[in-house]
Amino acid sequence: MWEGDINLKFTRYIADLTGKEHPRLCYLPTASGDNPDNIRFWGSICNALKIDTLVMNVWVSASPDNQSFEDILLNSDAIVVGGGNTLNMIGIWKAQGIDKILKKALNKGIILSGGSAGSICWFEKGISDSRPTSISAVEGLGLLPYSNCPHYSQKERQDLFHKLIGNKKIHSGYAFDERAGILFVNGKAKEFVTQSDKHHLYHVFLKGKQLEIEKLEAKIVVSKNAIPEGEYQTTEVEKKLSEIAPDGKSTPLSAYVTSKKFLKAKSHS
Repeated sequence: MWEGDINLKFTRYIADLTGKEHPRLCYLPTASGDNPDNIRFWGSICNALKIDTLVMNVWVSASPDNQSFEDILLNSDAIVVGGGNTLNMIGIWKAQGIDKILKKALNKGIILSGGSAGSICWFEKGISDSRPTSISAVEGLGLLPYSNCPHYSQKERQDLFHKLIGNKKIHSGYAFDERAGILFVNGKAKEFVTQSDKHHLYHVFLKGKQLEIEKLEAKIVVSKNAIPEGEYQTTEVEKKLSEIAPDGKSTPLSAYVTSKKFLKAKSHS
């Protein structure tokens, strides 16, 4: 689960979890009302990752040519749920029986994933802007026995999450900044990941009567073929770029360099 809407890095992370060279990732844009712009963006991600574009729309008219929701979902390797209105999405899923199919998918070992509304939906309850006038707690499918607060950097969400846990209105749970996520295996948090050192994850719980907020140590998700953590050194150069460039001349790079830290890969020879 992660806390922004769909993006390339986390989709690659999900694809890698399947262990398949050509995984079938099914995108559910229900929370955005099957928004065509979101679907096109999903297509661009799939193209970049060189995987087939698979989308399950719920705004469809009956036809003998249609696949059933069950056929689509249970023949996927992973399911990716997009962001939007959590409350409306859960209502549609229950009306269409999709909630029961997703539980079958979990029992079958299909990876369930998503961001924002697509994260809240797997938990017991989550902090959402699904209602028209105020942030509130909404029910998810309860596949994970915790509460969830996406977009935790927004103070209104943060305050309500703390209040509801403190008052025992919702269970203890996990809070996510944008671009941070958690891998759960068999209902337990196994790995904490982030796309930068500025986006964090938290475990929020009661210890006696005291609310505790534990910042979780996360590894940074990097693009494939990037230099991994621990495989580089940092050095303080203490010089201007013009002093380092050949012949002391400025280069186009000077428009982008703002730090005096340079990375040097360790030798693998």
